[in-house]
Amino acid sequence: MYSDVNYRFIKKRIENHVFYLTLARPEKRNAFTAAMIDEIHHALQFANSDPEIRVLVLDAEGPIFCAGMDLKAFENPVFEDRVKAIPHVNLSLGEVMSQFNKPSIAVVQGDVIAGGFLLLLECTYVFAHSAVQFSLPEVQIGLFPFQVLVGLLKHLPYHKALDMCIQSEVITAQDMKSMGIVYELLDQRPEVLPALFTKLCSAAPLAVKMGFEAAKQLGGLKSTEQYAFLLEQLEKLRSSHDFKEGMAARAEKRTPNWKGV
Repeated sequence: MYSDVNYRFIKKRIENHVFYLTLARPEKRNAFTAAMIDEIHHALQFANSDPEIRVLVLDAEGPIFCAGMDLKAFENPVFEDRVKAIPHVNLSLGEVMSQFNKPSIAVVQGDVIAGGFLLLLECTYVFAHSAVQFSLPEVQIGLFPFQVLVGLLKHLPYHKALDMCIQSEVITAQDMKSMGIVYELLDQRPEVLPALFTKLCSAAPLAVKMGFEAAKQLGGLKSTEQYAFLLEQLEKLRSSHDFKEGMAARAEKRTPNWKGV
């Protein structure tokens, strides 16, 4: 059972339909290992499948949000550090994050380095403190941020994404906001985050989840197939409890009691 699992490298809690996932390896600057990816995958699988959970919040302990991949751990995996109840998955961190099909919010209060970008680029919203710095230093040690490039190309033009990877410059939170990767600066507009929680948690959870899933599937369909596919999704929603509840609540002028089914 999910509730019986004690993670080693992350922490989790659930409050008011929000699943909080905290990176908890501050002594290693929250650099991720294969075992840590497995834990994140395990936690997100649960959050994705539980209809009571409507939003994911991702944050971190310590002064660094995430320093990317722990190169030493990947070269010499310490398998005894794994939690036996959590199966190993042969997935990258970017793949794990991209499989989550509900609104996700990264709350970033420390610097993001290298593969740490993978945690942000698949989130729906990124809130960062204005003092946070972002950097991709891989080319300085003979590597290239290949997996980060996948996420960057979802946000930026081709040449801009490559430029970020090649120049390895430190980027401010304000610049990341100008590029559209950071949604808002935490310390400049603190009222935005709680207001967003309210909006996201009040939306019909099944409709939102199916919307996320549909958006990801559209890329694999021909343009001539997309509208028919979306009509199928609409018909599925029309037969759901949440649609019937939403229509009834509107007619009765009350707040809907969503079930996520």
